[in-house]
Amino acid sequence: MTQEAGAMAKSIDCYLWMNSDWAYLGADRLDALARRHGVTVRYMPVDLPAVYARTGGILLPLRAPERQQYRVAELRRWCKRLGIHVNPSPKFMCPDATLASHIVIAATDRGHDVVPLCKAILRAQWCEEKDISDADTLAGIVTDCGFDAPALMRDAPTGEVARTYAAFTDRAVAAGVFGSPSYVYRGELFWGQDRLDFLEEAVAAAQ
Repeated sequence: MTQEAGAMAKSIDCYLWMNSDWAYLGADRLDALARRHGVTVRYMPVDLPAVYARTGGILLPLRAPERQQYRVAELRRWCKRLGIHVNPSPKFMCPDATLASHIVIAATDRGHDVVPLCKAILRAQWCEEKDISDADTLAGIVTDCGFDAPALMRDAPTGEVARTYAAFTDRAVAAGVFGSPSYVYRGELFWGQDRLDFLEEAVAAAQ
């Protein structure tokens, strides 16, 4: 096995929109899966509206009422199964996620474990009625996670971080991603937190 292939076998690429309720529902289980099997997860925030524009997706407000109603029904089922609360229609629903995404990327670049940060940002929107497009709100979340908020808020708007965000979005489309969360392991795509069992089977089979 080459060094590159070995690295691929030990890592999962997680493409997520920082507004994704489904990414929040899968976050704890993805983290636990990675720990069980000793693999790393590379968290790659993407511009999901841009992904949709290139892959035929439809933003939630533009979907047929029947599809919107079914989303709520599915969220309630999964929340009950997982014992996790999610408000299907929070006060600040799916605001601009650019700054939040940039902060996660900047934290990754500084070598931080971004799992708690991703979870906290997602939880803020879907459970705590917070506006994750607001800089002060995000700075508070960063601080609560134990990170240097002034440093990350300074790093987040840089051109380098913006280019990484765009590159993650391009990379997601190239990998076949069309929704959030999507997990790619050894070139195989698994869309949605309800596919984590299949992802774990693939990880286990490769070890």
